[in-house]
Amino acid sequence: MGFVKTTEQDSNHDNLEQKNIAQLLKGIHMEDQNAVAAVGKVLDQVETLIEAVVKQQKVGGRLFYIGAGTSGRLGVLDASECPPTFGTDPEQVIGLIAGGDHALRNSIENAEDDPHQAWKDLSVFNINPNDIVVGIAASGTTPYVVAGLHDCQANDILTGTICCNKNSPLSEVSNFPIEVIVGPEFVTGSSRMKAGTAQKLILNMISTATMIQLGHVKGNKMVDMKLSNNKLVGRAESMVMKELNITQEKAKQLLKIHGNVRNAINAAKENE
Repeated sequence: MGFVKTTEQDSNHDNLEQKNIAQLLKGIHMEDQNAVAAVGKVLDQVETLIEAVVKQQKVGGRLFYIGAGTSGRLGVLDASECPPTFGTDPEQVIGLIAGGDHALRNSIENAEDDPHQAWKDLSVFNINPNDIVVGIAASGTTPYVVAGLHDCQANDILTGTICCNKNSPLSEVSNFPIEVIVGPEFVTGSSRMKAGTAQKLILNMISTATMIQLGHVKGNKMVDMKLSNNKLVGRAESMVMKELNITQEKAKQLLKIHGNVRNAINAAKENE
């Protein structure tokens, strides 16, 4: 089968302006469920990519996400949440968006059209064959992403992709392609919606499963999380209290000394 942009096909819903809010919400919710189901069909592809990410991380490589528009923002979001959630170095997972950080808050749609910019952006970080780059593009045709991965492969750097169309140009430059086929959007062509939801779900899987495999979770707890606000401090205190069967005051002291849940628990157990 050839390449067909299902993300751009006409919505299965029409006359939207004539619908009331309840009808609109029902239609959007139905399409969101389709996105979740589509992710369920590509878990094998996601697993294969994550195995590669873990392997590269274990030899000191980094995970890069590259994308434009919504896809780029989702990649930057996932990367930015790894340090506070898992206590990782900010350089371990890096998100790059066409147009730079300014594009996170502002639409710079033509930034995605430069086929040379992604490699320039990656080169700032001295990218090397220990790293792996995941390109995110609902359409699978974004020049910034497609050309960026082509340049990566030319330099012996592993590539993965998250795309919402089958047999796209993006998949052709990917060692580990994920093709999550969500179908037409509720509002025709608005891939920030269902396609974006599917991409976010897969990014959650990539970062979370990777960090669990690398040992940043104990049981089901984020033992390496940064204690950067009162909510997280309170959560950490509860975890330490429960694990060590100690008072909140003692837990506070341990966390203040040792900085995170893992170190606090290990230090207390070593001193028993």
